[in-house]
Amino acid sequence: MEFRFASRMSQFTSSAVRDILKLTQGKEIISFSGGLPAEELFPAEELKSAYSRVFADRRVMQYGLTEGLPGLRQLLSLRLSQKGIQAKPDQLLITTGSQQSIDLTARILLEPGDLVITENPTYLAALQVFQSSGARILGLDTDENGIRADLLEAALRDNKPKLLYVIPTFANPTGAIWSLERRQEVLQLCSRYETVILEDDPYGELSFEPSTLPPSLKALADAAGFPGVIYTSTFSKTVVPALRIGWAAADESVIRQLAKAKQSADLHSSCLDQAALAELLEGFDLDGHIRRIRAEYAGRMQIMLDCLRNDPVFAGITVRPPKGGMFLWLELPGEADMDTLLRLAIEEGVAFVPGTGFYTDGQGNRTIRLNFSHSAPEVIREGMLRLKRAYIRCCSQSGMEAALS
Repeated sequence: MEFRFASRMSQFTSSAVRDILKLTQGKEIISFSGGLPAEELFPAEELKSAYSRVFADRRVMQYGLTEGLPGLRQLLSLRLSQKGIQAKPDQLLITTGSQQSIDLTARILLEPGDLVITENPTYLAALQVFQSSGARILGLDTDENGIRADLLEAALRDNKPKLLYVIPTFANPTGAIWSLERRQEVLQLCSRYETVILEDDPYGELSFEPSTLPPSLKALADAAGFPGVIYTSTFSKTVVPALRIGWAAADESVIRQLAKAKQSADLHSSCLDQAALAELLEGFDLDGHIRRIRAEYAGRMQIMLDCLRNDPVFAGITVRPPKGGMFLWLELPGEADMDTLLRLAIEEGVAFVPGTGFYTDGQGNRTIRLNFSHSAPEVIREGMLRLKRAYIRCCSQSGMEAALS
């Protein structure tokens, strides 16, 4: 039978990260590809105990509110208030991961042909969402302070975009963080041109220098009385990803529309998982747990960075140490063929994500993203040795021996 798929399916492209994860399944391959947290750091026993207590009440196995369990939203509201985000429970929507927040936002705001502005590069799964909605995407360059304000102002003035999507804190894929001044500039511009901001903040808790972390765009917007920021984050990076619990915080009028869109998508996120998370948060020292994760990830990042900086084979590679998050972003010299490098790396038993998929305009053919959070220190060292062998082979095949001097 020939299936007549909807024309919009042509807008969907497969995720490079998901495709690479498939390649690594069941094989002895060290994966630096996915944005995975470390399983050995999961609060497994505490979560098991929370589920056991929740199972005592059969009501949590029933259908629930689209907006999410009131108790969980109340806990989340209190937690966000500590970060300067003024979100009452009615200004919160529990989502099936923060990815759903991006999808729902696109559903309620974007018509085919609308313009979305992003950083360039940016999170590739967000690009997939915007492409599937039929939106046009304009990626703007960044500098050391964040998305360039001069380019943003020109784009807002000349193009009247419907949405600005950004990851200002430990961006995926680059790990970069915006300065406070740039955050304030962007807010002022979007307020002036009445452009909605979708602030994606899955990594904000993973700061290696938390005392220097600037406020989120949402916190700054709340303080300034600007209602145009939709903020999304997740418990996937700080508790466990299998819960698939994220949230959106926004003006109540926005939350009502997001809830309508969610009703047609999945009715509500799992009540059982929400109840277990709420039970966990009641008695679990989440902040202490996050401090342990930060320290471990900072150590792993430094090990990977040292492998790059202390080996002359990698001398021509540019890497900027992130101050948090899960990724190192590498820029390779010369005309390195990323497809060849990835093929050789998998042959050597290590995987990474080529950078091209993160760009809106086909750039990035000399960039790669490496995840440092998932692998134990000894595995990182072995993986970097394998990557070194693949890089030497790739340089040799590409006539780039000079890069090895």
